[in-house]
Amino acid sequence: MSDAVPEPEPEEPEHGAHPDPGYEPAAPAPLDVPRAPTGNAEVDARLARLADADHLATDGHVEVYEDVHRGLRDALTALDARPGPPEPPGRPGPPAPPSPYDRRS
Repeated sequence: MSDAVPEPEPEEPEHGAHPDPGYEPAAPAPLDVPRAPTGNAEVDARLARLADADHLATDGHVEVYEDVHRGLRDALTALDARPGPPEPPGRPGPPAPPSPYDRRS
């Protein structure tokens, strides 16, 4: 039997950590994903906002994506809230329900 204490195993770096203390991650680079205009100014402005993520580190993308998502959702909701075209004139509507005051005797 030996009184020697075994040497601890070297610790592995955390996920994403680099063992070299002088390591610097690469700077953010634009993805240059083409965005075709939709013809809707509000939607196009929201999609253009995606370019802001090109200059941010990955952890900053979430804020941009959530903002764009919120804006697109609001634009879709606004489309649902807009009234449709007016009814054409002369188009009959459903018959009115009988009134209790219109008794025929």
